[in-house]
Amino acid sequence: MNALKLAAPLLLALALPGLASAADYTVQPAGSKLGFAGTFQGQAFEGTFGKWTANISYDPAKVATSKFDVDVDLASVKTGDNDRDGALPGADFFNVAKFPKAHFVTTGFRQNGALVVADGNLTLRGVTKPVSLNVTFKSQGTGATLDVSGTVKRLDYGVGGGEYADTSVIGADVKVNAHLVLVAK
Repeated sequence: MNALKLAAPLLLALALPGLASAADYTVQPAGSKLGFAGTFQGQAFEGTFGKWTANISYDPAKVATSKFDVDVDLASVKTGDNDRDGALPGADFFNVAKFPKAHFVTTGFRQNGALVVADGNLTLRGVTKPVSLNVTFKSQGTGATLDVSGTVKRLDYGVGGGEYADTSVIGADVKVNAHLVLVAK
């Protein structure tokens, strides 16, 4: 009986690694991109953020154990247009003087047919709203690639409100996209 009492905790300790949550990954800046796309006066444009951090924990076999936590330095926005790049950090758009960062954190993952969806909360300009992102995860040796995409409504966050609220000039929808190159921690 004593041997059984001693063996039970040992067996439990050995089994715990198999019950562990998702694998943690480090984002490799080379090859990774956090971007967005929108329209201005009917013309499509794209942009990227040069400074951001992402804590990624993901298990494609058990997506419920996964988690994303992303902080974005909004002043690092670049679209390739000097006027737009100067305006976006300003008070009418991102207002980086008051709200320097955007934050996305997942609240859960779900399978939608063959598609994985990451549900979470995006905080931008002090406003937090739910956002759902489509997720494509591809293992590659000791690492992986992670692609996410989704759409946010800029006016839900007060981005470009006031005189820029006319969605025929600046489109209401902003497509968010990211390609992350990951290495297991």
